Amino acid sequence: MKSPLRPGDPPSLGGYRLLARLGEGGMGSVFLARRDDDGPLVAIKMIKPEYAYDEEFRARFRSEVKRAWQVPPFCTAAVLDADPEHRTPYLVVEYVDGPSLDEVVAREGPLADSRLHGVAVGVATALTAIHGAGVIHRDLKPQNVLFALGTPKVIDFGIARPLEVTSRHTRPDQMVGTVAYMAPERFDDAHRDITPAADIFAWGAVIAYAGTGRTPFRADSPVATAARILTQPPDLTGLHGSLAELVALALSKEPEDRPAAHELLQMLLAQNTGGQSIGRPLREAAEAAQLSGRHVSGGGDRPVPRPKKKRRGRLIAATAAATVLLAGAGFYARWPAEVDVNVQVKRSTPLAVMPVPGAVRGPWVVDALDRPGQWKSTTDAYGGKCSFKNGLAMTTPSFAMVCPGPAASFAGDQSISADITVTNERSCAEVQFRAAAESSYWLDLCPRIVRIRHEGTLRTTTLASADDAGFTPGQRHKVVLNLRDEVASVSVDGNSVLDAKLTDPSLPTGKVAFGVGPAGDEEVVAGAVVAHAEIRPTGNGTGPAGLAFTDVRRGTTKSIVAVRGYYPKSRSVVVEPVLFMTGDEYCRTFKLTPSSSNPCEQAWLTEDSKMVVTLPTSATPRLFSTFDDPGRCAGDPVTVGTCAIRPAELAERLGTNGLVELTTTDGVVTGMADVYTP
Repeated sequence: MKSPLRPGDPPSLGGYRLLARLGEGGMGSVFLARRDDDGPLVAIKMIKPEYAYDEEFRARFRSEVKRAWQVPPFCTAAVLDADPEHRTPYLVVEYVDGPSLDEVVAREGPLADSRLHGVAVGVATALTAIHGAGVIHRDLKPQNVLFALGTPKVIDFGIARPLEVTSRHTRPDQMVGTVAYMAPERFDDAHRDITPAADIFAWGAVIAYAGTGRTPFRADSPVATAARILTQPPDLTGLHGSLAELVALALSKEPEDRPAAHELLQMLLAQNTGGQSIGRPLREAAEAAQLSGRHVSGGGDRPVPRPKKKRRGRLIAATAAATVLLAGAGFYARWPAEVDVNVQVKRSTPLAVMPVPGAVRGPWVVDALDRPGQWKSTTDAYGGKCSFKNGLAMTTPSFAMVCPGPAASFAGDQSISADITVTNERSCAEVQFRAAAESSYWLDLCPRIVRIRHEGTLRTTTLASADDAGFTPGQRHKVVLNLRDEVASVSVDGNSVLDAKLTDPSLPTGKVAFGVGPAGDEEVVAGAVVAHAEIRPTGNGTGPAGLAFTDVRRGTTKSIVAVRGYYPKSRSVVVEPVLFMTGDEYCRTFKLTPSSSNPCEQAWLTEDSKMVVTLPTSATPRLFSTFDDPGRCAGDPVTVGTCAIRPAELAERLGTNGLVELTTTDGVVTGMADVYTP
């Protein structure tokens, strides 16, 4: 609802003339504006002045802008412009001139038949686009579903966050969202990972409200509503047929029992063949969203992922029906056979290419562990020590200890591999995985026994073990731990050792760490060495044909990478290969139609590989920077640094998120030049 500007509101912002207020939230205000007298109306979200100098809020806004650009405008309000570095940062989005879902229901009553089905498809389409860009909305509710020319559009990514299950983005005493539409796991935000499944729960609550005029867990107070969400089944009286079944499935208490957004959309479109017409514009948007998502739905001719076996039979049947229907209609992604994405690389330099890890990419960690990088040297309070000698050397005089590694959480099917040595018969090497809060799984690698155990807050349970598995002390062994469909399989030197069923549904994801401990209860000096560690996703197929990242580990390469850490004293640098593309190339790659409402109009864009690699540097790498004078110290192809810089200065400038043109020879960094993008 529009309201007049207040006395303290600016008359203009970034060349846009502010006309009225549209709303206000905890982080900023939203204004109706236009750039020219005859230009289209837009909505501008501006951080409140009192927060503009708070680095936490500015960082959150910067993250929002980066992710919002990547969301295709399929049943979402398109991003048009942004300036995160402005004195009062702002984001410009399409103005949707229509009532919200809650206004429509309040005025006209519950929706029914094709109109209700259209809202269900429209919101699922928006979530497919949002999740496909790596974003979680986190505040889906009827007020954020607007009607434009009869087609629903989801708005307000104000608390959207990157799709990384470790990132909570709130302090322990904060809770973001609207209680009636919050998934059960949201009420335990300090201990449970928030995933896209939370948005699916909100979809179920929104559609239940649209079809019945009430929320499915309605109570007299927010506290009572939260209690019902946590303990009671939803009240879906008034919903009928297969849509009611999908809503019930979306409102499952456990996140893993809910369908993914693209699965949900497939099943809704399959239902639509029964006569629930949704209209051509909405169907075209739904089909386009299915082709756009790279985190869950993109990737050549890869079949649509099947739901987990533990889901109800009706989901499996519905998904199968949807798959047949969609395949027959040609809705699977079709990617160009060849795309030129290495525009920043001189063509005289041969490239070793690394295929996209999968449709659900990363995180993917590679570290030889021969120097500080993604793992660091540490000493604990009991004398345990993590250092680097022929690998990550771990010793402890008494209690078991771990050497913390990457902060990322690893979910789904994955492989953890490393070369591991225990120093004596009374030592055990440890691989901790899916570690979250006070719970985790452990792989114990001891000379006399190999086992997998689950450690909870109250007790520890052995899930599987194997005696005399050939893990000889003093010898280096290749250990591979594969996690697939909630089964952990262990091999040592290529020989299968054991399989264990993972039993804790609250641990679908978590951190990975290496450690060491005594083989028995006696106090001994235990030691182990880990080298050549790799943690990577598996079983997700490959990315679009022609889409490849430079493999900086092999051959002679020159490419653009994101630097996650540069340590001159250790002669090491942690990098993530990225694709550096013009807006036109980006939209050609991801099959977006050029317009002012998507990234096609941007000069340059990056696409992350999610593969983070620790590399050694040469003794005297050639280092260049733009300094503070890009006009003098920047060259082609974009503005790559040409002025020499000292290692410590470059490390400070790059921090943990700088872009550089990286030169390597056989996996050794021989040169870095920072990249300036005006």
